[in-house]
Amino acid sequence: MSMLTVEDVSRSFGGVAAVHRVSFALEPGRIYGLIGPNGSGKTTLFNCITGLERMDSGHVRFKDQRIDGLKASRIAQLGIGRTFQVIRVFPELTALENLLVVTRGPRAEAERRGRQMLEFVKLERLAGEYAGNLSYGQQKLVEFVRVLMTDPALILLDEPAAGVNRTLLNDLLAAVSRLRDEGRTILLVEHDMKVVMGLCETVFVLDHGEKIAEGPPGLIQADERVIEAYFGR
Repeated sequence: MSMLTVEDVSRSFGGVAAVHRVSFALEPGRIYGLIGPNGSGKTTLFNCITGLERMDSGHVRFKDQRIDGLKASRIAQLGIGRTFQVIRVFPELTALENLLVVTRGPRAEAERRGRQMLEFVKLERLAGEYAGNLSYGQQKLVEFVRVLMTDPALILLDEPAAGVNRTLLNDLLAAVSRLRDEGRTILLVEHDMKVVMGLCETVFVLDHGEKIAEGPPGLIQADERVIEAYFGR
């Protein structure tokens, strides 16, 4: 059974097709990349999958359930977590408190898990530091592990490498690989081709809202349609 199935999804704004009849499927326990030039529809597609944008047509299934039309909060409850291009941390809360805002249940158990998540990305020493005092890259890691607090089966990462220094990026990529090894499924939007080609097992390419290629990184790098989309003739 596929973890996620996207079928002929389309979304237009003012008559302009941001996403046009895009289809793909994600199998459990794998890392996928979604790439394309700026404005190719990647974030809009993420928003359609996670319920932040209403799709004009098409279907999305998570495991065996249709989720198109559901509210974003319900989709998150079903087991899909995501990060955003623009960091969404609470600067006036500590790193640990930023993780606790998405939890329910006993405080002690939530704090234990929160500290465990910060340790997962080597930020345990900063648990009591205000998020506003953290570096950009550290804030991205906090947002990343906040998604993990809800124990999602599918994780969507929107440009996780952007603006992150190499040391923190290596910590993030190692964490993503460990999640895959635990059986999680990851779909990431990323402009850093070294990250995509080194981490992802299958890559989907969008251009002008349409999927123009799909396959392993080596084939994608050599695909004439992909080269043309990025660099032109």
